[in-house]
Amino acid sequence: MPTVLIIDDNPSIAIALDVLLSLHDIQSLSAESPAQGLAILQEQKIDLVIQDMNFTEDTTSGEEGIALFQKIRAQHPDLPVILLTAWTHLDVAVDLIKAGAADYLAKPWNDQRLIATVKNLIELGQVNRALQQRVQRERKQKRELETKYDLRDYVWQDALTERVLGMACQVAKSDVSVLITGPNGAGKERIAEIIQANSKVKDGPFVILNCGAIPSELIEAELFGAEAGAYTGASKAREGKFEAADGGTLFLDEIGNLPLAGQVKLLRVLETGRFERLGSNRERQVKVRVLSATNADLSAMIRAGQFREDLFYRLNVIQLNLPALAERPDDILPIAREFLEEGKCLSLAAQASLLAHQWPGNVRELKNVMQRACLLASGEEIQVQDLGLPAAMHVNPVNDVEPDRETIEAALSKAKGVVAQAAAELGLSRQALYRRMERLNISRS
Repeated sequence: MPTVLIIDDNPSIAIALDVLLSLHDIQSLSAESPAQGLAILQEQKIDLVIQDMNFTEDTTSGEEGIALFQKIRAQHPDLPVILLTAWTHLDVAVDLIKAGAADYLAKPWNDQRLIATVKNLIELGQVNRALQQRVQRERKQKRELETKYDLRDYVWQDALTERVLGMACQVAKSDVSVLITGPNGAGKERIAEIIQANSKVKDGPFVILNCGAIPSELIEAELFGAEAGAYTGASKAREGKFEAADGGTLFLDEIGNLPLAGQVKLLRVLETGRFERLGSNRERQVKVRVLSATNADLSAMIRAGQFREDLFYRLNVIQLNLPALAERPDDILPIAREFLEEGKCLSLAAQASLLAHQWPGNVRELKNVMQRACLLASGEEIQVQDLGLPAAMHVNPVNDVEPDRETIEAALSKAKGVVAQAAAELGLSRQALYRRMERLNISRS
């Protein structure tokens, strides 16, 4: 049951509030002086404070209440405080609301309004406490990832991305094959680099072959090498990717483009570590960790007879799915800032445009957009028109912008944790800012 502390020198006020609150399953404690109230706050868990503004007889200035409020804010910055007084001074009320007071009510109060305010603030307080715990837990997880593993300067903020990174680091030390799935341009190669950087063969070579960029008649030679004269144009013997990756990692991108003949030979290498160059009968032995990636539906290709099922299970011991950039929106602005030239920044309208875009080309498209914007921007701040996005001109720069983590945290820091003040700075209602903070796991502190 939530607990409200009533600090008022008039016992009848405390009794009336206690009865009102108890009717709504809220218990209360009372203190007749600021000192007694502060002592209770130090000793017990309180969800909300209702405090008077004057404690000395015939005093109406509100100075005692201001001093009490400031002490509560200093010692308990997240605790909601409702100011209650028979002497309403509008300028004092405005100043205290700006300083973080939750509400300012005049005596005699409206029971319905007071209870609605109390319930709303207690609920927000509970959400914020749960949010703080989750934020602390997730920030701890991120710090642990960054401290424990070599993430190759990977930039992320979205929880979906963090799960992929966590699993990638978890499986990196093993020798099993990993299949990384996801759309083109999502950053699958970067995940492969992170796996290699944290593997037992991190000091070995990291060799990349894009199976979709090599003609089908040459891909076997690329994988396994070829002797001189093995095919037209092969004037001298050449080393294949498996030989080059011996003692390290071979990353096969767009594995779905590998021809069936190449799939058979790849399966044999994965099973035995042995292969022959094209045009040679001499068997070679290698020890290679194989990572692969695809944007294709390999299960559908298996049903169509275009991909070997036994090879699929060999490659897919562990599968990591990297979602499209549009599915991890909290990554968009941090990655965009990573691509900015030094001295450049994004206007709020530009941020709104980036968040509104669907990014069919994923991170690769975002990189191109930011590079172009840096070239076209006439000043240090990149504007909507510099981005050149199709729907960019239709974004309302004020009403449609959803501030990201960095912007919200900067506003909260400037407002010293006062949500109402930060919301005004961002052009949002306090409730809208709370919802955005909850979505981004941001604590007032």
